Amino acid sequence: MLKVGIDIGGTKIAGGVVDDDGTVLEKLRVDTPVDTGELADAVADMARHFAESHDIAAVGVAAAGFIDKSRSVVIHAPNIAWRNEPLRANLEARIGRPVAIENDANAAGWGEYRFGAGRGVGDMVMLTLGTGVGGAIVTSGELAHGGHGIAAELGHTRFTRDGRLCGCGQSGCLEQYASGRALQREAGEIADGGGIGAALAQVRAEKGEIAGPAISRLILSGDPGAVEALRRVATALGEACGGFQAVLDPELFVIGGGVAQLGETLLEPVRIAYETSLPGFGDRPIAEFAIAQLGNDAGLIGVADLAGRRL
Repeated sequence: MLKVGIDIGGTKIAGGVVDDDGTVLEKLRVDTPVDTGELADAVADMARHFAESHDIAAVGVAAAGFIDKSRSVVIHAPNIAWRNEPLRANLEARIGRPVAIENDANAAGWGEYRFGAGRGVGDMVMLTLGTGVGGAIVTSGELAHGGHGIAAELGHTRFTRDGRLCGCGQSGCLEQYASGRALQREAGEIADGGGIGAALAQVRAEKGEIAGPAISRLILSGDPGAVEALRRVATALGEACGGFQAVLDPELFVIGGGVAQLGETLLEPVRIAYETSLPGFGDRPIAEFAIAQLGNDAGLIGVADLAGRRL
């Protein structure tokens, strides 16, 4: 059975035809329109394009935001003007096929659970480190949606009291300390301090900013300022995972997003902070940590699989 998975991002819409093994048979990318009507048309056009050359059973659509418990209505989207938007009904009317709607982080987590780093486990938490921190929880083989459909907003758990302001309206959220943006902020503060921040300061002087790829290159070369910036972010992430372990007790944490490209260089300090934050460490089972495997295709693969399961 073939399904279409479509992942709506802030600048690009990525779609693909996905088979039952999670293999992407065809892919397409288009720019994300600003107008919501044009956006829905672009998603429908993409689905119809795939249907011209494939026998499509269902369409899955992933987008950032709060999805209601019925997985039909986008209650609130941070980057798109959707407020209580009946997206599933709108798209089904345009496409003429069953449509499944899912939060983008949930979709990516499900993709990793089914076909990536999470294969073979029953309970998994995924954290995606990008501009913010996306979260997905799989418990006993099912995505956790919560009583209102908007569970697993792990990046917006309160990490510290009276902390940095967050775009969600609160302060001290985890994503202000453990995201790609947080890594850039830490690198900037270290550059301001001189000393070990000399190489970071030089990058900023030459480029006008300290971008993520430049920080990664410095980390992998062993630059002490960049390594310290990573240690701070990894420590925040590991400490948060200790708390998530106390509540959810997953077998596995999967770490995705741009920062995850650092692999074991990231995971080593994460594990140290996790273990030192874990209640009863030394006397209880602990989780494994792994880097996500599906890359940018995780969301479209995951939401396509969910669309097939919800037929």
